[in-house]
Amino acid sequence: MSNDSEFRTCPDTGLRIHLPAEKLMKANAVAAVVFLLIGGIFGLAVALTRWPAVHLLPAEWFYIALTAHGVDVLVVWIIFFEMAILYFTSTVLLNSRLATPKVGWIAFVLMLVGAVMANIVILDGSSTVMFTSYPPLKANPLFYLGLILFAVGALLVCFVFLGTLVVAKHEKTYEGSLPLVVFGALIAAIIAVFTIASGAIILIPTFLWSLGLVGDIDPQMYRLVWWAFGHSSQQINMAAQIAIWYAIAALLFGAKPLSEKVSRMAFFLYLLALQLGSAHHLLSDPGGSMSFRVFNTSYAMYIAVLGSMIHAFTIPGSIEAAQREKGLNNGLFEWLRKAPWDNPVFSGMFLSLVLFGFIGGITGVTMSVQQINMIIHNTAYVPGHFHGTVAAGTTLSFMALTYWLLPVLWRRDIFMPKVAQWSTWMFGLGMGGFAIFFMAAGHLGVARRHWDMTFAGNPLGFEYSATVYLFMGAAGITAVIGSLGALAYILCTVGTILFGKRRPENAAPVVSSEGVEAITSYGNRSKGWEAPGSLVLVAVFMVFLVVYYFANWKYLGSVWGIR
Repeated sequence: MSNDSEFRTCPDTGLRIHLPAEKLMKANAVAAVVFLLIGGIFGLAVALTRWPAVHLLPAEWFYIALTAHGVDVLVVWIIFFEMAILYFTSTVLLNSRLATPKVGWIAFVLMLVGAVMANIVILDGSSTVMFTSYPPLKANPLFYLGLILFAVGALLVCFVFLGTLVVAKHEKTYEGSLPLVVFGALIAAIIAVFTIASGAIILIPTFLWSLGLVGDIDPQMYRLVWWAFGHSSQQINMAAQIAIWYAIAALLFGAKPLSEKVSRMAFFLYLLALQLGSAHHLLSDPGGSMSFRVFNTSYAMYIAVLGSMIHAFTIPGSIEAAQREKGLNNGLFEWLRKAPWDNPVFSGMFLSLVLFGFIGGITGVTMSVQQINMIIHNTAYVPGHFHGTVAAGTTLSFMALTYWLLPVLWRRDIFMPKVAQWSTWMFGLGMGGFAIFFMAAGHLGVARRHWDMTFAGNPLGFEYSATVYLFMGAAGITAVIGSLGALAYILCTVGTILFGKRRPENAAPVVSSEGVEAITSYGNRSKGWEAPGSLVLVAVFMVFLVVYYFANWKYLGSVWGIR
């Protein structure tokens, strides 16, 4: 049973916060931000090297930076932050104690040691295998061991999260079914268990191979199993970021889902099919049958796409319905024009939703078609796409949630609030622009990972058109803008923790009682809903998807040159 002395009541929200869980939330969130800084520095160095006019790093350091950027940003920063989300949703939103805090600290130490270990052997030049670490490239054994330790720690947190749900149910700390945001976090945790298990299945024998205890790792087998880990990591992010979108809609507007059951079904569709999208990394590989590729990417994955389309309407729709109830009924978009755009919590959340959908989502669906995949496979289009998902989508949503959590967990006002306001816009528009320009360059044939796209000094060099250099230069400029936005976020976050003005007990709350009730309870809106503006936005999205999809088929026909 819970001990009241282990809880504090948040004066801003009225929620009870389990103190051991709060410490773990803080530890994981701080570690996440530190690795975002490290990974972001490496990412900026990579972008400035890919920019032909700058070409910052020599070849050896380019691949070191590329490897470190992938590991620190795609895995370490994001998963550390997601662990904080699991602790928050399972304890604070359910008014529950954490099941096993000691296991949580063991997990944190494993994750931290593993991340540091991997970074050390990357920086010493013995593990320049990039994020995917495909055999026959062989890294230092400590690289694989570090990733394994990190994965085991994350797996432990998932089990602690599941155990906490059991504790909350047994101790009846909430009524009815799980709130929607907690349900979304549960989906993310289940996907995480699958993802981490897939990583263990392939990384453990690869670790033994690096020690010389296993004779050979088949590259095709490695790619097949590894992408069940590598791509599914983004599916954890997707479920987590959508849960955050629902959470921020509830906290800022008191918005409840238009249909709780439909939103839950959309999350459940992710469990059925989302991981199958991993096969789109194998569409141009020589191994694997045609039926395997087409079924996974062109049929089964559309089940998950349906889930995303539901969320694309219900999240802005719930905000619109809540705003219209408050009198913002003039025209289609008064509810959106008069939203709190100067609040980085909202601006980060809504930019994340729009950028993820229009850049990451549409391009992900398109590149999952086998024929179209052939014209963009292994080009700069691929990192352009996942900067539209992981950066402009997931990372931006995490930034938005951070600005709400800082006053709640640390009881301090945001440090440099004007800088915080600009940080989400700079990062979102910078990373969105980078994704677009990189994808455009990929369409024109720029290689995905090559240190020097000009192949200078090579007897078989290739000269691109001036348009390609324009796109790569624009990508470099937008990468700098996005990096400045990330730096502003990190400065505001660290500054708030260290120097932020302490909030008095009678400070204005950061969320209304309506918002707390919306995020912690199960149920739809009690009234009917009206969301014509959101219907228009979704219609625009669908038209854009159709036009972009068929434009790629047209482009494919021009590349083939069939007469």
